[in-house]
Amino acid sequence: MIAMPEGHQRPTIDLVARQANVSKTTVSRFLNGKFEFMSEETRRRIQRVVDELNYRPSQSARSLKSKRSGLIGVIVADIGSPFSSILVKAIGDLCNELGFHMIIADADENPAKEREALESLVGDERVEGLIVNTTGYNDDTLVELGKHCPIVIVEREMETLVFDTVVSDSYSMTMEAMRHMDQASFDAIAFFTQPIGRNSARRNRLQAYLDFWRANRTGDAYVFESPTSDVQRDLQAFLAASQGRSRSIFSVNGVTTLAILKSAAALGVRIPADIGLCGYDDWAWAALIGPGITTIDHPTYQVGSLAAKRLVARIMGAKGKPKRIKVPSALHVRGSTAR
Repeated sequence: MIAMPEGHQRPTIDLVARQANVSKTTVSRFLNGKFEFMSEETRRRIQRVVDELNYRPSQSARSLKSKRSGLIGVIVADIGSPFSSILVKAIGDLCNELGFHMIIADADENPAKEREALESLVGDERVEGLIVNTTGYNDDTLVELGKHCPIVIVEREMETLVFDTVVSDSYSMTMEAMRHMDQASFDAIAFFTQPIGRNSARRNRLQAYLDFWRANRTGDAYVFESPTSDVQRDLQAFLAASQGRSRSIFSVNGVTTLAILKSAAALGVRIPADIGLCGYDDWAWAALIGPGITTIDHPTYQVGSLAAKRLVARIMGAKGKPKRIKVPSALHVRGSTAR
């Protein structure tokens, strides 16, 4: 076991070099992955010392030498959503693996706050790249900042494909969920969503619902677009409009699904006896509530990990036209859609 010198607060590259019996240059080359002309035994010895001293290179010193910050900016539209926490976890895991650090900003669904965060991260923090779950209202700002650093868009797409974009297949999965509820013989199927605005994920899911309805049903579709605070009112309206029919709801995301469940409990509405329920986001509680909630398993962690890998590749010099990378999802059928 290697002991730290008395009174020493943080291990330095000089200490690593002395303990490993090599030069500082050799340690520096090891830390930067330059193993040419370095024996396997030397590499193992340096790694052992680095591990036992828990040595971490000074980020500021590395930045000054390389003219790089080693920082990745991550902007999420709503940090309070479980989607955001899973996304940030995935990006952080890959950053740790590849030697980068994250700076996280929350737009709070506010385009002005998002624009301020974008300009601050690129101008003040000197990030090497950005991963953005955008509000949808700052495309021009993103295009301008893209001249200074690589950008990857996640889940909420820009109007045009300017940057690499990683998304789940919202449209086809909503179609699959609608087919499932149709085959379960629900006569009236409503679509509940938070305000859509320029949120492409919500817009794609609504479009799939409408396309399915036009191809398979007659009469007006049931679309309720409002904040989660109004879900109980919307649920009452749907129940009144569909009285006497077998009915179900498709929920645009996990936040809305939870609001529907709370509203149903408050109104004494039973799931699935009185109404079926299928929603996006297979969060842990979905399998535990009541009969289990039928959900689309949103691949949030995979989306975040792929976005981080794509951004790092761009930072390292990868060229080529921007790509739209689609991550597959899965429908988990549970008791909430059983007839």
